[in-house]
Amino acid sequence: MAVAPESLHVLAVHAHPDDIEFQCAGTLLRLKELGCRISVATMTPGDCGSAVHSQDEIAAIRRGEAAAAAEILDAEYTCLEYRDLSIVFDNDSRRRMTEFLRRTRPDLIFTAPPIDYMHDHEITSALVRDACFNASVPNYRTRQWDPAPPTARIPWLYYVDPVEGTDHFGNRQPVDLIVDISPQFERKMAALKCHASQRAWLQQQHGMDEYTEAGRRWSQTRGSEAGVEFGEGFRQYIGHPHPTSDLLTELLGSAAHRIAAKD
Repeated sequence: MAVAPESLHVLAVHAHPDDIEFQCAGTLLRLKELGCRISVATMTPGDCGSAVHSQDEIAAIRRGEAAAAAEILDAEYTCLEYRDLSIVFDNDSRRRMTEFLRRTRPDLIFTAPPIDYMHDHEITSALVRDACFNASVPNYRTRQWDPAPPTARIPWLYYVDPVEGTDHFGNRQPVDLIVDISPQFERKMAALKCHASQRAWLQQQHGMDEYTEAGRRWSQTRGSEAGVEFGEGFRQYIGHPHPTSDLLTELLGSAAHRIAAKD
């Protein structure tokens, strides 16, 4: 069934400012060019991402950087105001995420993968998947003072790559499809470069001084697997009762390269 892109709301939810730019900004740009409404949300404002600033100070800086990156993507930005290293899968968090999906009512969601290098990413993934189901259940109460109504249907759900594309043991994680983002790559990098404070934090905490180059390298790696210059990889969640049709490929056509499963 053909879907009109201009009727669709695409939402990307990840843990921290810059995660979305690393993993799916090029695809968001492609969908925006088709006419989709684009929104991005971070679970936290990155409040632990500094050895120099207080939590409140770095949170304010990083919210500003995330908003600047979202402006490059022509996307609406929301910080859900969880806290770094404190995202947990409990009933309060489940209600908060469900309320957010009821208020924003996305048709297609990108989120963190179930397996990644840190729990903030993995629990974000679990909360988003959980809320996709809960949001459509009329008797599930979010306990908000002015709750939004239940959603009419469960959205399409796609997981972005884990960092460096591997699980906890260094095994490469497969993807279902790779989106060619070569025409959008420089704008993706411009959005990533908005996160200057994250680069400084990685330099000090992790000894990394190649922030944008790491993003370039991984995009080249995924692109090479599809025979294009730069790419972003995705896996679709098709468990009951999510839609099983591949809406992303339907929308992007030849820019979406299906990857055959390996025996």
